[in-house]
Amino acid sequence: MLKQRVITALVLAPLALIGILFLPLRGFEICIGLIVALGAWEWANLMGLKTRPGKAVYTSLVSLICLVLAYLVPVKQIWVQGQLTDLYLTILAIAALWWLVVLLMILAYPKYTAMWRNSRLLRGLFGILTLVPTWVAIVTLRTQLYDVDTLYGASLIFYVLGIVWAADIGAFFIGVKFGRHKLRPNVSPGKTLEGLLGGIAASFAIIGFAALHYQVNATMIWSHLIIGGLTVAVSALGDLNESMFKRCAGCKDSGTLLPGHGGILDRIDSLTAAFPIFALCYVLWMT
Repeated sequence: MLKQRVITALVLAPLALIGILFLPLRGFEICIGLIVALGAWEWANLMGLKTRPGKAVYTSLVSLICLVLAYLVPVKQIWVQGQLTDLYLTILAIAALWWLVVLLMILAYPKYTAMWRNSRLLRGLFGILTLVPTWVAIVTLRTQLYDVDTLYGASLIFYVLGIVWAADIGAFFIGVKFGRHKLRPNVSPGKTLEGLLGGIAASFAIIGFAALHYQVNATMIWSHLIIGGLTVAVSALGDLNESMFKRCAGCKDSGTLLPGHGGILDRIDSLTAAFPIFALCYVLWMT
């Protein structure tokens, strides 16, 4: 299993690096859209859709929403005079509300789940609220200041990836070594409070460096630290959210696309929460 995970990571990491750094903006939109489409195919499993036609319909719906957004807001109009287009800002705000709802669902689980557990329509809507804002957020960050510095948006994406992955690694090792208090055992038995705190602490090495390196006044440094910490904390919701839906669907992994890792959703679950929240905070307080 470990060998498969390493091989898969060694293959995917260079592809991700090339895609983020070198794809033109339209190609980047399409690439992220394909990843979201794969996530939608796996989310169809969590909805209880078993047939290929049913999964294809749901995947097409999510993909169509992203295509329509790309048509309505060309890449050069995502940011105008330093301001994010109202449509994308609204979607990010809706995403923030959705993750607040997710927090309440996780805290209440398994109570009050009958309403959405038995409704494919609601679970499908939850998938849209999880996946589409992720696409919007990543595209929003990649296009920021593109005319000034073509790699600035890429640095924002790498920043989010770095702090979330650092949190995942820190949470794993601290949780294994010191984990005693279960975070939400009904949702994800392996997650511990010590692991969460250890993950946040590990991510602050990157957050602190970025805050000191890129900001020149105390107010912006504190904003950087708060937004980075919030992003990492919220990323845990993405992980727990998928675990909750997998538990309801009775499956261990969201799919089998990535050997040793499970499915696409198993790899990006934390990012589905982290990217929209970071993007919204960035737009509101750092631009």
